[in-house]
Amino acid sequence: MGSREHAPGAIAVSGATDTTRWRAVVAYDGGLFHGWQSQANATSVQDSIEAVLAGVLGVATRIHGSGRTDAGVHALGQVFHFDATWRHGPERLLAAVSSRLPPGILVKTLRRARPEFHARFSAVGKRYHYRLLLDRADPFEARWCWAYPRGLDLARMQAAATVLTGRHDFAAFCAQNGDERETTVRELRRLELRRSGRRVKIVLEADGFLYKMARSLVGAIVNVGRGALEPAEVEALLLSAQRPPEVFTAPAQGLFLERVFYPRGA
Repeated sequence: MGSREHAPGAIAVSGATDTTRWRAVVAYDGGLFHGWQSQANATSVQDSIEAVLAGVLGVATRIHGSGRTDAGVHALGQVFHFDATWRHGPERLLAAVSSRLPPGILVKTLRRARPEFHARFSAVGKRYHYRLLLDRADPFEARWCWAYPRGLDLARMQAAATVLTGRHDFAAFCAQNGDERETTVRELRRLELRRSGRRVKIVLEADGFLYKMARSLVGAIVNVGRGALEPAEVEALLLSAQRPPEVFTAPAQGLFLERVFYPRGA
């Protein structure tokens, strides 16, 4: 009986024939990659993880994320799934994957999932947060925040955030990326500001986010904070369903995908 060939360094799984769906939570420094999604001419987080899985499993393995993050955007709790044959248990698989990952990527958890689980389509919500520094950033912080040394009126920003919270058509606060979509209506469950000294964390939670929606919302309320927009004007922009120049996309390095939500038992 011929032996199965494996990629160099792969861990043999002879005798294992059942395919399992695996679910993982991963953190990464988005500044080291050209976004989450696989790309032909650049290094993405997805490509990096798939290359490691190919080495561990001995076969090309596609992973499916809960959604894309743009170049420069970070993650503390991105979720992905994949199907693979592995008979050594999740702890051994996590250890094998972790030992080969490049700097800037950490698989935090890895476990078996229900066959019907899908990282993207099973999700019922996401939480991001955005880090603002109301000062100049030193070299050890600049890659993970938006340094804004000019004054911002946080009370005005929170007033605008209150207007935006709820179920609305967020067409004015997203960017077109060529993807077809059924609706631009989303429920923004939370948009709140938390200040600690010179640092401001903007928490955004919704049932789903449109392309660049989170960064566009941050850009709009920062414009309110610096006096370029009135809180009442934000509501008019929301109702217009048209993206105007007053809505700009905040820099990528301040945004973190914090958590993806799934139904209980998923």
